[in-house]
Amino acid sequence: MRSTTVIRKEGMECLIKSLGIVETEVFISSLLRDSFDYTEWQRDYFSNIPLDDFLHNAQAHDQKNPFSVQ
Repeated sequence: MRSTTVIRKEGMECLIKSLGIVETEVFISSLLRDSFDYTEWQRDYFSNIPLDDFLHNAQAHDQKNPFSVQ
């Protein structure tokens, strides 16, 4: 498993690539400012995705990123 530092770095790179620097800062600020419940957000977010789509996306991700034990 990758370290928290590596995951944070890659996460920031993804956000910046997708949103740009300014909107990434706005996004992070909104998480820190608001009382954000990730578990509740996750339930709401994933409840809107059909199960077949979720499974297809998970399988595609798994094929691109196979789990390896080192």
